[in-house]
Amino acid sequence: MAKFRTNHSTSNSKSSGVRGSASSKTTLIRSVFFFIAICVIIYLLTGVKSTSWDSSQPSIANDNVVLSGEEGVNVESNFLPESTTGQVIHHTHYTLSYSEEHEQAEWVAYKLTKENLDKPRVKRVKKYTPDPSIPTLSAKHNDYSHSGYTRGHLVPAGDMNFSKKAMRETFFMSNISPQTKEFNGGIWRELEENVRNWARKEKELYIIAGPLLQEKNIIKEIGYNQVAVPDAFYKIILDLTGAEKKSIAFIIPNKKSETHLSKYVVTIDEIEELTGVDFFADFLSEELEEDLEKSIQPELWQFDQKKYNLRVKSWNNY
Repeated sequence: MAKFRTNHSTSNSKSSGVRGSASSKTTLIRSVFFFIAICVIIYLLTGVKSTSWDSSQPSIANDNVVLSGEEGVNVESNFLPESTTGQVIHHTHYTLSYSEEHEQAEWVAYKLTKENLDKPRVKRVKKYTPDPSIPTLSAKHNDYSHSGYTRGHLVPAGDMNFSKKAMRETFFMSNISPQTKEFNGGIWRELEENVRNWARKEKELYIIAGPLLQEKNIIKEIGYNQVAVPDAFYKIILDLTGAEKKSIAFIIPNKKSETHLSKYVVTIDEIEELTGVDFFADFLSEELEEDLEKSIQPELWQFDQKKYNLRVKSWNNY
């Protein structure tokens, strides 16, 4: 009986060992196949990703990239100013250079066309959101709350209301800078509306805008992320459509103003000196660049007197 048990035990042990060995081999084979399948899937996914480009996603680059939007708007890469921060973000219809130190763009650049301005308007976005393309994270909506400053657009929402996506991207916090409400709803609004008038007349314009962010130009910082409040903003408009190429540039204090817009016209050279940014270096011929950047010719641009009157009598009290 004892022998039988011993033999039975031995037999069972061997049988169990065989079954265990077979089971282990099966498990190993399955694991290998599973691993190979995962590798193939990853390869296919990364392969597709590397050979295709989703135009709905913003991209980050520091060199020459042609911007193309969902509506077919292209901006020549050599039009873009140089970046002093090294953080250039390409959205669908505009590009910006982000300053992490100041938690806002040092400049925005885009093309404004009559074709887009004449398209049906989309509903205005109401929600400001962090920019998902900023690796270091952008400012947040509540950085401005109870600060006494409004969330001022650098690329106006009114310039991008031809597309839901274009409109949404203007509400990224990277495109926002602290502005007094009298400035934002007053002279800055008047300038934006004049620029749209000029774009309708000239068919297309190149626009660059931004805050003055030198240490001497910072009034204070607001919010948890310490967003810098600039004491002035600039805007540069370039028209290359006609036989006579022309430009106009402004530096406007971040406060209420009753002064006519034409009194704030400056040379592009002045803005370059204040910002440390070089404009149009690779975009224009050396002769044309020199001519346009040193000239002040407000008489070549028609200012809307009705909008000036509206600003002084109404908008300034916004």
